[in-house]
Amino acid sequence: MSLETAIQGLCDLHIHAGPSISKRCVDALDVFRNAAAKGFRGLVIKDHYFPTMMSAQLVQSHFGQEEGTPQIFGQIVLNNAQGGINLKAVDAACGMGVKLVTMPTVSAKHHIQAYAGKAFVGGGRESIPETPIYYLDEGGALLPEVNALLEYLSKRPEVVLATGHGSPAEIDALLSAAVEKGISRILVNHPFCMITATLEQMSRWASIGAILELNACDIDPVSSFADGDPGVVGAMLETIPAERLVIDSDYGQNGNIEPVEGLIHFAQFLRDKFGVSEEQIHQMGVVTPGWLLGLHD
Repeated sequence: MSLETAIQGLCDLHIHAGPSISKRCVDALDVFRNAAAKGFRGLVIKDHYFPTMMSAQLVQSHFGQEEGTPQIFGQIVLNNAQGGINLKAVDAACGMGVKLVTMPTVSAKHHIQAYAGKAFVGGGRESIPETPIYYLDEGGALLPEVNALLEYLSKRPEVVLATGHGSPAEIDALLSAAVEKGISRILVNHPFCMITATLEQMSRWASIGAILELNACDIDPVSSFADGDPGVVGAMLETIPAERLVIDSDYGQNGNIEPVEGLIHFAQFLRDKFGVSEEQIHQMGVVTPGWLLGLHD
C-alpha cells in the first residue's frame, strides 16, 4: 500500500476551527473545503468554549450534500462556559447530533496547573477566570455528576466520550467506570503530552478498550507548538497496537499549519521518523477514527 492510498479517507477527530473566541487560522467551511479536496472522509470541529454542532450542520447541509464529500461533526466540551459537567447541556447537544462529548479542557484543574504562569495558545478572550474542575472526590471516586453523565452516554452508543485535559487519576477512574457501563467509543486525548500519563497507564487504557490519540500539533516538528517527547511517542507506537491508536491534527491555531495539510504531513512524518507502515497509518488515520465516527460500523 502506498502512502497516497493509505491516507485516502482520512478522518480528523481534533480540529480547532472558527468561529471562536480563540484565534483560529481556519473556520469550519475552510477546513471542510480543504478536506474535501484531499479526499478526507470525516471531520470533527472542536471549541473549548462553545458547542460546534451548529457550524458543522450548516456546512454539511449547504456544502456537503454531494456524494463523496466529508462528513463534518460537532462536539461539546464540558468546561465552565457550558456549566461544567452539565448533563442538561449534554442532553441538548445530543439533540443536535453531537459526536464527541469531551471532559473539561481549559477548565480542568490539571490544565490550569500545567499552564500556571504561561499562556495557553488555544485560550480565548475572557474576562472571568476559570474555576478549576476536578471530578474525583477526596477518596478518588468519580463525582455523582460524572456517574450520571456516563450512565446517560451508555444509552447513546453513537457518541464518543473524550477525556479532555484531566489528570491521569481522573482519566483512570473515568475509563474504568465508562467501560464498566458498556461505553465502547472512548478517545483519550494526547495522553503523552500535558496529561503526562505513564506508558503503563496508557497501555492499560488501551487494553480495556480506549483509543489513544497521537495529535500532530504536539509531535510533528512542522508544528509551532510541538512539545511532545518523541521518545514517549516512539514507545507508544512500539507498545500499543495500531488498532488502539488514532492520528489527528489538533491544528487550527492562528499562525500554525492548516489542519488538512498538517495531518497529511504528520502521516509522512510518522513513516519517516518512526518507521510506521502505510498499513498502520491507514488503520490509525482512516479505519479506527472512521469507526469512532460511525462511518463504517
